Amino acid sequence: MTAFTISLEPVIHVTDEQFYQLCQANPEVKFERDAVGDLIIMAPTGGETGSHNAEIVADFVIWNRQTRLGKVSTDRP
Repeated sequence: MTAFTISLEPVIHVTDEQFYQLCQANPEVKFERDAVGDLIIMAPTGGETGSHNAEIVADFVIWNRQTRLGKVSTDRP
């Protein structure tokens, strides 16, 4: 997976609220910020990652059907 890092400081300072608005305005893009405030743009995952994730979710569903301890969902909070 490729990530692009953009150093914003000292050209522009992005507040937490501005970063939130940027993420809300671009829901198809995966943004992150590191400890120094650099903007990280994450590339979409590929088919191999999706396959691994599906296997993990399937394991959780099977486990949950046996234990009945909760719910399994792929939705993000």
